[in-house]
Amino acid sequence: MGNCKYCGQPAGFLRRQHKECAAKHDQGWRKMIDLAQQAAQGQGDINSLHSRISSIAAYSFVPAEQVNQAIITGWEQAAAHFIEDGNLSLEEEHQLTQFAAHFNLSQNELDQRGIYTQFVKGAVLREVMEGKIPERVKTDGQLPFNFQKSESLIWVFDGVDYYEDKTRRQYVGGSSGVSIRVAKGVYFRTGGFKGRPVETTERVHMGTGIMAVTNKHIYFTSPQKTFRVRLDKIVSFMPFSDGVGIQRDAATAKPQFFITGDGWFTYNLLMNVGNVG
Repeated sequence: MGNCKYCGQPAGFLRRQHKECAAKHDQGWRKMIDLAQQAAQGQGDINSLHSRISSIAAYSFVPAEQVNQAIITGWEQAAAHFIEDGNLSLEEEHQLTQFAAHFNLSQNELDQRGIYTQFVKGAVLREVMEGKIPERVKTDGQLPFNFQKSESLIWVFDGVDYYEDKTRRQYVGGSSGVSIRVAKGVYFRTGGFKGRPVETTERVHMGTGIMAVTNKHIYFTSPQKTFRVRLDKIVSFMPFSDGVGIQRDAATAKPQFFITGDGWFTYNLLMNVGNVG
């Protein structure tokens, strides 16, 4: 007979928990997270939060070491709530920053599920749309780009798949014609034609690498291809769920596509970054 993993009392044959204990645990855990979220949104007392959720944890069979995780999850849900409308205000940013500082929450802790990255993206978009140059990107080591003196780095994407549209032409319905013997060892060919040309366009993967966005250019580098594109030479942006496409202002330019994993952020960043600085 096994014991309940919550209360430690006998749970019955082949059972690891009491139904009532599991419900008490789950309800308490949700309450802990709700209180943390409210405090992170500025709707609760931040100073008494730790003691309050610690009391709930003790009553609800939640291990004391999970109290910090409840605070982190509450911050994540508050951040997700603030950025849900696509607009993270300065006041909301300050509220979340002060909450994290109060509980000494690290960037790694807050980015377990990528929420901190989304939080920073929201702040970057706000500053870009206000015409300001964000100073939030810190890179480990030197980027493989030769930035111009007048440029400011806005964002860096890693693991970006780059595609180009390629047009291929083939001839269908052609004939090599027939040969007529006009003398011994001499033949004359007649009736040959190439047929009609048929063009097909296919999207070709050109490489995977790093994409940097400044207030002047898009930079991309991979083992196969390296280039930069002036923002003021782009005539249109094409949004996708996982990336963005661009069309340069050139007679022979073909659409170019960058798969960053976050199409909404990439599109809005590129649409507005040209007005910065």
